Amino acid sequence: MIELPIASAEGTKRTKPDWLRVKLPIGESYKHVRGLVDTHKLHTICESGNCPNMGECWGEGTATFMILGNVCTRSCGFCAVATGRPDPVDWDEPQRVAEAIHLMQVKHAVLTSVDRDELKDGGSIIWYNTIKAVKALNPETTLETLIPDFKGEKENIQRIIEAAPEVVSHNIETVERLTKQVRIQAKYWRSMEVITALKKGGMRTKSGIMLGLGEVKEEVVQTLKDLAAAGCDVVTIGQYLQPTKKHLPVQRFVHPTEFAEYKEIGYELGLDYVESGPLVRSSYHSERHVVAGYGRSEWEKAKALQNS
Repeated sequence: MIELPIASAEGTKRTKPDWLRVKLPIGESYKHVRGLVDTHKLHTICESGNCPNMGECWGEGTATFMILGNVCTRSCGFCAVATGRPDPVDWDEPQRVAEAIHLMQVKHAVLTSVDRDELKDGGSIIWYNTIKAVKALNPETTLETLIPDFKGEKENIQRIIEAAPEVVSHNIETVERLTKQVRIQAKYWRSMEVITALKKGGMRTKSGIMLGLGEVKEEVVQTLKDLAAAGCDVVTIGQYLQPTKKHLPVQRFVHPTEFAEYKEIGYELGLDYVESGPLVRSSYHSERHVVAGYGRSEWEKAKALQNS
């Protein structure tokens, strides 16, 4: 077993609970993907983000790729991605990403990106081109896109809709009260409007929330209500872990039973799929999130067994 990495400022060190320990990745499928990544020097967020679920996801044929560089124009209090002036757009990137997915034989791919607020299109043209390139070279691969808010610009959001990935995700990250502190340049209700615009465009929509930043239960429930009202289909809920001492500290480690409670509440509110647990990250089990009705059906079966 290994512990997830977490930074703590002096005097505020918190002992990680047992439920934040994960097994080392194993299995032939994982070893195959690991070998391809190393041999061809491919880049995945799974590795650079030190994701606790990398072994499981790679074993299932799922991987996450970041486009538009690795320097973000925003400075969110939770995110370890560098902030500054990004490099110029690489117009060859879409084809390279498509080829990497093909080489790795990925069954389900997740694309994400930094924010590129300095670009008029917010990076949405590269997003469109990448989705199209991935689909052209990998017609059997399902695709989720974890997009920025594009400042709410309808034209940029429409490009994603026209590219038609199976799932479009935009993370709300935290409750409304903490948004200015956690997502400094973002707006809670603007993000909700992005989800609504995607839903109206016919997309299967998804969002994610981190817990442990100082929110209270009532605020989490309200966020779930707001997401449901905005037209969100899938919600992931996981534990926030401080990536470096410069980032926001963990206020508390949320117990698995509380995560389970939010899962129940989410389904009761009408959400189609709720993934909730300490180790859950946005792309965890994302290959299942593609299938409408799957999560709710499994939840209803489990409820029926409990009541029988």
